[in-house]
Amino acid sequence: MLTKVYGSAVFGVEATTITVEVNVDTGVGYHLVGLPDNAIKESNYRIAAALLNNGYRIPGKKITLNLAPADLRKEGSAYDLTLALGILAASGQIRSENIEKYIIMGELSLDGSLQPIKGALPIAIRAKEEGFKGFILPKENAMEAAIVDGLEVYGIENIAEVISFFDKGEPLELTEVDIEKEFYKNLDFPEFDFSDVKGQESIKRCMEIAAAGGHNIILIGPPGAGKTMLAKRLPSILPPMTMQEALETTKIHSVVGKIKNMGLMTQRPFRSPHHTISDVALVGGGAYPQPGEISLSHNGVLFLDELPEFKRGVLEVMRQPLEDREVTISRARFTVTYPSSFMLVASMNPSPGGYFNDPDAPVTSSPAEMQRYLSKISGPLLDRIDIHIEVTPVPFEKLSDDRKGESSVEIRKRVSAARAVQSERFAELENVHYNAQMNTKQIREYCRLDEASKTMLKNAMERLNLSARAYDRILKVARTIADLENSDEVNGNHIGEAIQYRSLDREGWLG
Repeated sequence: MLTKVYGSAVFGVEATTITVEVNVDTGVGYHLVGLPDNAIKESNYRIAAALLNNGYRIPGKKITLNLAPADLRKEGSAYDLTLALGILAASGQIRSENIEKYIIMGELSLDGSLQPIKGALPIAIRAKEEGFKGFILPKENAMEAAIVDGLEVYGIENIAEVISFFDKGEPLELTEVDIEKEFYKNLDFPEFDFSDVKGQESIKRCMEIAAAGGHNIILIGPPGAGKTMLAKRLPSILPPMTMQEALETTKIHSVVGKIKNMGLMTQRPFRSPHHTISDVALVGGGAYPQPGEISLSHNGVLFLDELPEFKRGVLEVMRQPLEDREVTISRARFTVTYPSSFMLVASMNPSPGGYFNDPDAPVTSSPAEMQRYLSKISGPLLDRIDIHIEVTPVPFEKLSDDRKGESSVEIRKRVSAARAVQSERFAELENVHYNAQMNTKQIREYCRLDEASKTMLKNAMERLNLSARAYDRILKVARTIADLENSDEVNGNHIGEAIQYRSLDREGWLG
């Protein structure tokens, strides 16, 4: 008897429906075909034990299972439940009238309980697009799949529940999510708040400008100056995610199995990988490509603490994603693309000893040691960072001040207002939403300068020996400063402030 059951495979952040054809015939044997990996090939042992422990069995006949399309590589243990139900239906142990109306996925334990899967959200999106009635999956993944409106989602704990559903018509509990409530519930409750930061007013101003224009930023200062504390609070002043951004972000985290017992991600991600990370872990890839830290930071912040300690090869692979805002991974049979539109926030000590720009500490590093230390970061990478700012330790008087600083919610109002101006400005452009995304042509159009401002910028370029890319960065930052002041024109004050935020271009740092 031939039966068809449907599962799904995830490539990149998109899902492809997999037809599981199960044929039970006279003879003996168990044949699994359709390019399964080792985890799928081992499924017959898990399936046999799970069925036996729930009063069923794998029939002693010739069983052929085909995962179609047969030329597409399948991976993972999430097909256990799909294969098990196909075997039961094809062998006549359960009724199968409605089984083809559902996408069915889940990893089986030996007692028949279900383990969570990866990629539930993209699978649910594809199931709705292809007209399936519902999606049956482990209970831990039900909330994220239920985000998709118009698709019945059933979270189950044991294979016995789904067997009873198809064979005896016993109802399953429908998982429902109030998308609007889910989206707005945590928007105004950031985990870290700028009101906790004592002093550092100039640095807060830089962070506000960076957030308003989506600019990459590097913080340079001695140990204990507060670089990490400031970086962790940056997501709290970024504009709230739109529904589209929330769905994109949730899909990426779903693919790597980081969404369990929760629905939509409403807080912008903050990723802080250790400096020992490999280039594959940062950018993504592997034999079966998975998103890296860059893509997990999509629509959020990627924080690289102690930037010079990262391997140079790891840092260099970031250059293309910083420009293109996506990561493309090519293999012989397929190519996957992960979105990676993130804000890069980096921090570093100003010297190997750490105290080069601390007025109260002696300089212990020689010029040669300084040059070796700073040369670990390439010029092209630094050119892609719009704002360089020095962070100095906070004096005791400010640390002991009991007064609260300005809250993240108040700063975010100004940031959101500036982003609204940019959204209106770039409304007719497809891939530009804020100032940091402007290309050279758009910079020339939206950052026109008067003669005095041009002269100021020309002098700075010549004195600091800035590259053409640094020139564009200054204009972008100046445009953001103007937007925060609700100014249509970029003037000399905006240019002057933007030039100050190129610390590593000044004499005494890199040469």
